[in-house]
Amino acid sequence: QVQLVESGGGLVQAGGSLRLSCAASGSIFRISTMGWYRQAPGKQRELVAHITRTGSTNYADSVKGRFTISRDNAKNTVNLQMNSLKPEDTALYYCNLNTALTGLDSWGQGTQVTVSS
Repeated sequence: QVQLVESGGGLVQAGGSLRLSCAASGSIFRISTMGWYRQAPGKQRELVAHITRTGSTNYADSVKGRFTISRDNAKNTVNLQMNSLKPEDTALYYCNLNTALTGLDSWGQGTQVTVSS
């Protein structure tokens, strides 16, 4: 079983920045696609960004040009640098690990991001 622990959430004013981190246990991290998802109150969980084991990235249109996802396979961590934050970015942000080879799909407990106007 993989454990994912997120950190870095908080309260920030619009236009500010935050950096989220997710630490994963286990060597399976290196062959997994890592993603950040978010869920705002009353809305469905949505993909924010993901990064494959080879470093290919994909972003939701709403965050392109503002957010950057990165991974460090030596440290089993994935980060989400969020710049130019907007009130509509307010949500609970979740880290996800997905390993197609094994069918493993794991989630962190979530970290709250609140952007004030």
